[in-house]
Parts: sequence; C-alpha cells; structure tokens
Amino acid sequence: MTPKQEKFAQLYVELGSAAEAYRQSYDASRMKPESIHRRAHDLLEHVKIKARIETIREAARERNLVTVDSLLVELEQARQIALGAETPQTAAAVSATMGKAKLVGLDKQILDLRSGDGSMTPQPTTIQIVAADDDSTD
Repeated sequence: MTPKQEKFAQLYVELGSAAEAYRQSYDASRMKPESIHRRAHDLLEHVKIKARIETIREAARERNLVTVDSLLVELEQARQIALGAETPQTAAAVSATMGKAKLVGLDKQILDLRSGDGSMTPQPTTIQIVAADDDSTD
C-alpha cells in the first residue's frame, strides 16, 4: 500500500466518509465532487485497502472493548466503595445500583401516552403465554 492509501484507510475509519478521507489524502482541490466520490469508492473496493480498513477497525474494537459484564463489575465496585466509606455515601450507592439495573434492562420506564380526551387511549389487549413443550422426556 502507498502512504496515501494508508492515510485514506485511517481517515476513512476515523471520519466514516470515503469522500472526505479521499479529499484529505489526495490532492482533490480541483476535482468535481462526482469524481471524488467515484475515486473514493474505487479505493474502498481495493483489496489491500479493504483489508487494512478491517484491521484498523478490529484494533479499535479491541481498544474500546466494553461489555455489560465489565460495566456491571465497575458499578458494583463503586457501590461497595460508597457503602464502605467512613461516612456511607448512600446516594452514590443507589446511583450505582440504578446504573446496574439500567444495564440489565430492569429499569423500564412506562410512559402514558393517552390523550386527555381519550382519543388516543390504547385498546385493551390479551397476551397469551404458552409454555414450550419439553421434548427431553420423550
């Protein structure tokens, strides 16, 4: 790969715009926008550039790896520190607990979207829960 192609790949991942990455990597000051878009598209189709873009993206994903589990651990640590302080920080502990609840989907807010005149009142619905058959006993 050429240095300009490398710069294009880096900028494309950073900016998310092939045209802008092309403008900043190549001398495009006298080019029509259509030409810039066409050449940027061609670079994105180049086998080596495609591979390089994926390598850059994978490295970024690994650097920024954050999971629900890692966030839950951090929030629990913060909660324990808040509760174990010389003067317990209950507000901080509650905040950490609520953060954990939000992450696992237990803090659902229910919005009442009914209108005052009843014109947008939802109709009652019936939900039927059916247990799955357990085929392991056959």
